[in-house]
Amino acid sequence: MNIIVIGIVACEIGFWVVLAAGLGARYLLRLRRLSSVLLLCVPLLDLLLLALITWDLVFNGATATFAHGLGAVYLGFTVAFGHQIINRVDARFAHRFAGGPPPVKPPKAGSAHVRYEWQQWGRMLLCAVIASVVIGVIVLLVGDSARTAELAGWIGRVWLVTGVWFVGWPLWLTITGGGQAAEGAANAGPGTR
Repeated sequence: MNIIVIGIVACEIGFWVVLAAGLGARYLLRLRRLSSVLLLCVPLLDLLLLALITWDLVFNGATATFAHGLGAVYLGFTVAFGHQIINRVDARFAHRFAGGPPPVKPPKAGSAHVRYEWQQWGRMLLCAVIASVVIGVIVLLVGDSARTAELAGWIGRVWLVTGVWFVGWPLWLTITGGGQAAEGAANAGPGTR
């Protein structure tokens, strides 16, 4: 198995283990300081994966594979969406174990839904920028286009996904009104047409 794939899987498992440990320390053990320290360790996993990808390509002389590009996009995703994921899990954990309010669900219709989709796409845009920068820097460090062709191909992939997401969700919802009809029907109540 590819060392980068192992690194990605280890980082994903590590993310959830550190997150669970941090939230468990906060809500079950009431150790807020330990919880904060554990949750601050989450970005260290990203740095470890970045170091592994860089080491493998720059210092180990490996030729970039699909996994190297996936690792760069994974880094972009965790930076762009990680805080939101942590907040959502934290809200669920607080509700379940500490009597917190029920987690707020994303809006399903109307202008709030449109705003939400634009925010989510903004996160995807940040993911694409981060992944592209990481890939670009590594390509420059390696300095051998034959060894980094697969890695550089990921820039096009991540921007294609970002473009499809843009057209399919925030732009489409903005043009169509974001489900205003569904929101109006829900507000009309039963028996009203």
